[in-house]
Amino acid sequence: MESGLRKDMMYKHVASIWKKPRESLGEGYSNMLIHLRKQPTITKIDRPTRIDRARRLGFKAKEGYVIARVKVDKGVRKTPKKGGRRPKKAGRFFSLGKSSKVVAEEKASRRYHNLEVLNSYMLAEDGKSKWFEVILIDPYNKSVLSDRNKRWVFEPQHKGRAFRGKTSAGKKSRALHRKGKGAEKARPSLRAHGRMQK
Repeated sequence: MESGLRKDMMYKHVASIWKKPRESLGEGYSNMLIHLRKQPTITKIDRPTRIDRARRLGFKAKEGYVIARVKVDKGVRKTPKKGGRRPKKAGRFFSLGKSSKVVAEEKASRRYHNLEVLNSYMLAEDGKSKWFEVILIDPYNKSVLSDRNKRWVFEPQHKGRAFRGKTSAGKKSRALHRKGKGAEKARPSLRAHGRMQK
């Protein structure tokens, strides 16, 4: 009982630090950013940096769980160059229509295609990039299959969930975190709702 209380207190303390990491960590945060910039775009790490957030999102320190640190560039994207002249009213830049977190989950899922994305959280950012830590899970691992709370990952409808907007970040981009008044057009999807009106 006491050990459980100690863990809760420890997680609360870590969570309070990461609410304002620049102020809480000081120079340590700047050193961490320097270290992150030198790493490749996708890096597999041994343990989560934000243990409180990872545990809240379903991470467990056992076989079948993988943490990947992913870097995503900030800002809008340039339109691909097309043949002929560019129309006068055509913009040069466009928004992806999905968050940086969704992009990070897709990058991690492409690298580790035999794993499924469970969830992700933001780690840090500077003027150019954002870093996320993505929790991946092996749906064919025995320790995962023996866990009743994680067996749903093995079901076929969750295959490739990062690319189909099935994660929490994907559902937020699809406006599925809202229900009722003000969210009438969100279901079954924005595109399908437009087709239904025609």
